Amino acid sequence: MRSRSETIASIKRTNFDLCVIGGGATGAGCALDAQLRGLRTLLLDAGDFAAATSSASTKLVHGGVRYLQQAVRECDISQYRVVKRALHERKLMLENAPYLARPLELLVPCFSRRDLYYFRAGMKLYDWLSGRSLLFPSRYLSVEESRKRLPRLNPAGLRGIVCFADGQFDDARYGIGLVKTFAEIGGLTLNHARVVGFEKAQNGKLAAVQIRDQLSQECFTVPAAVFLNATGPFSDQIRELANPGVPKRLRLSKGIHILLPLDGFAADALLIPKTVDGRVIFAIPWQGRLLVGTTEDEATLDDQLIVKPEEIDYLLRHLNPYLAQPYKADQVVSAMAGLRPLVSSGDTRNTQSLIRDSEVEMNRNSGLISILGGKWTTYRAMAEDGVNAVQKYLGLPVSRCITQRYRLTGSPGYTPSLWQSLASQFHVSPETAQHLTRKFGADASLILELAKQDRSLAAPLTEDYPAIHAEIVYAIRYEMAASIEDVLARRIGLQWFSWKSAMAAAPVVGAYFQREHGWTPAQSQQAIREYTAKLEPMLARSRPISEPSLAG
Repeated sequence: MRSRSETIASIKRTNFDLCVIGGGATGAGCALDAQLRGLRTLLLDAGDFAAATSSASTKLVHGGVRYLQQAVRECDISQYRVVKRALHERKLMLENAPYLARPLELLVPCFSRRDLYYFRAGMKLYDWLSGRSLLFPSRYLSVEESRKRLPRLNPAGLRGIVCFADGQFDDARYGIGLVKTFAEIGGLTLNHARVVGFEKAQNGKLAAVQIRDQLSQECFTVPAAVFLNATGPFSDQIRELANPGVPKRLRLSKGIHILLPLDGFAADALLIPKTVDGRVIFAIPWQGRLLVGTTEDEATLDDQLIVKPEEIDYLLRHLNPYLAQPYKADQVVSAMAGLRPLVSSGDTRNTQSLIRDSEVEMNRNSGLISILGGKWTTYRAMAEDGVNAVQKYLGLPVSRCITQRYRLTGSPGYTPSLWQSLASQFHVSPETAQHLTRKFGADASLILELAKQDRSLAAPLTEDYPAIHAEIVYAIRYEMAASIEDVLARRIGLQWFSWKSAMAAAPVVGAYFQREHGWTPAQSQQAIREYTAKLEPMLARSRPISEPSLAG
């Protein structure tokens, strides 16, 4: 990817066919699809790429077993279609970035014969709906097999486990991969670039976008033939900016995830099928931690996206009855909170019952196209729908979409055993080689070449995480990382492994920004203070408000 200054200069002298607003999963997917179809495309994000909803997911590539359950219980064909589409897209996500996404077997513990029969039948239906996209068939494990498979499981009353297949992925890196792939085929993209207004032609249609660079505070205007709003929870804000007074369409839901030490979970993922509010909870090994989530509460854009002690308590109260040895709130090492954008049809249903479907909206007055709702697993299909609408608006024939079989950067040349040859070739630890290939795929060799040229860059960033200094340099030079959080959260992932380790690494990252971006010592110190000030309250809030109950 180009440097920030080069990118801005190129943006200023280009007339675009399409400007995509929002650099999360859907926006990046739209930009890639549009550029592949021959449209000169600009991708903007007010923050960092994949910085909000798109990096706060449960890290699952899935059809949605809960949505299938709702479809059956309520005879809801809409829920059925959401699951069917997601199951088809699930396999494509795994194939297009095999280093970032992989099959995962999830375990559903059953403590009654009724539950055992119910979930075995439900997962067979899930298999059947998968059709040719089936990853592997569901199966039953006896009590004895279950205890061997997951020793930490509470054996009291256990009747067995039902196992089924879904996928797991690195959401932040997948988002970065989409953006990098888009840039590599000629697209222009800019993060930390807020849309502050539009200019309109005499016929009232949008003609140009007004952008403020959040880093330099420079404002400039860029023309485009059509604008696509893919800003997730912020979609109503962009719709209002283009069409003052337009009715709101979104209902927002806040979800949180906590990360705990693995402590015996190994590679096994747990699905907790019953909560007091009708949700399911996942406990999934993810990059050296146990990821547990999610909650669902009504929210607004004004709400602070923080993880509260009562939310941690909620997750542990539902997880711990399934475990022989419970977790405590003071074991939480990191956490994340995000907003889900759910499309409201005007009824009064709560957010838990709203369908996770998407909608492409065309405003005939301004010409703004908005993609509303949806979920990570269906990002590619949503993007295809959005770009189809763009071509129709431009009066062009709808051309063939090729993203179903278009592999993301880092995929060509990647194999599951690549880390072994890199560890041998560049003399790094197996843990570091595995970490790099899982974050960058075949591009891991580029980071290791930096470390080969400067051996100081081969040093580990922290003692408890396998990242090395060269990743920081690579993220700043080639992935448009512009802040300490950009590096530690979304490029490297250390922030989600441990808040404490991320705070300890912040001065190192600040020093590299001084060297690579010309920050002054004062700028570096200010950035470090701001980053640690953001994480410290999160650590304080994660303290327990009560010992998690073991009652079912």
